[in-house]
Amino acid sequence: MNLPFTTALPTNTPGRSLASAVGNTPVLWISEPFTPPERGFWAKLESFNPGGIKDRPALHMTARARERGELRPGAPVVESTSGTFGLGLVLAGRIHGHPVTLVTDPGLEPDMDRLLRAQGARVDIVTDPHPTGGWQEARRERVAELLAAAPGSWCPDQYNNPDNVDAYQPLAYELIAQLGRIDVLVSSVGTGGHSAGISRVLRARFPHLEVIGVDATGSTIFGQPARPRLMRGLGSSIHPRNVAYEQFAEVHWVAPGEAVWACRQLARSHYASGGWSVGAVALVAGWAARTHPRGTRIAAVFPDGPHRYLSTVYNDDYCRDQGLLDTPAAEDPEELKNPGDGEAVRWTRCLRVTDPLTVRPPEAGR
Repeated sequence: MNLPFTTALPTNTPGRSLASAVGNTPVLWISEPFTPPERGFWAKLESFNPGGIKDRPALHMTARARERGELRPGAPVVESTSGTFGLGLVLAGRIHGHPVTLVTDPGLEPDMDRLLRAQGARVDIVTDPHPTGGWQEARRERVAELLAAAPGSWCPDQYNNPDNVDAYQPLAYELIAQLGRIDVLVSSVGTGGHSAGISRVLRARFPHLEVIGVDATGSTIFGQPARPRLMRGLGSSIHPRNVAYEQFAEVHWVAPGEAVWACRQLARSHYASGGWSVGAVALVAGWAARTHPRGTRIAAVFPDGPHRYLSTVYNDDYCRDQGLLDTPAAEDPEELKNPGDGEAVRWTRCLRVTDPLTVRPPEAGR
């Protein structure tokens, strides 16, 4: 495959439906400066969806809930979001006729707040983090309050709803059509939906598939301690049940400054870039392309584009205030043998992936 840019054959005929604009996103070949010129990886550009990658699960989950009668015509939809899933729900609400309330926190970018409100969403901002579950748990508690106050309302529960995972089957089939063979999948992990859904389909076709998870420093998903996090869209202060731990060969944690560096390198070198998740995934996928045998075909999922991050990732003043400028990523990650052996504060890799809720603590005396 020699073309640097390709798309899947279209499966939707032209039409006036908003839903027809979701899916069939292109892939782009990414090489220097992340890899030597003769190496690289394929990036799936989900920014070509109207709102990003989470348009897919928002539409799918809403449609399935309507089919099952869980979501009645015209009923309110209420959900917790850091932004991108909110865009998808507003799209689904517009298509299916549901008012949407999005519960978020003060970390939501002002541009995203304004965009969601302009599109018709009600935005409810919690004011205090949960003492142990952080902002995400505080948001979930507020969602429960709003659901109780509005009988008949529905919450997609993106963290635990298996429909979130199923929604990504079409994306996996698009990758197969575009790339033919896939040896390594690099995916960020937040709710766990797209990494689980894509890897399940790909592994059925390619049993040798290696899945590399990309998390944020300060995230609890893979057994690290919870810390305040700047990065949105990946990582979590709770333990989503959609994370398919058994699918991952390894996990990498990436720090905010490293993600900013990678995002800006992408913008300068390939034009196509995105937010925190995109930067973190590009950093790890470039390393995978440098270290795997020649000929290994690597697919990386870029969940969104740069537009919601103009006041953060691409804002020099913000990045300078947060100490995120002039911090180029290392050539290789640090290593942990087990997730609990130390705290990842910069790019770190671990080959042991376990569900932290099922790991038994050491017995006394051992």
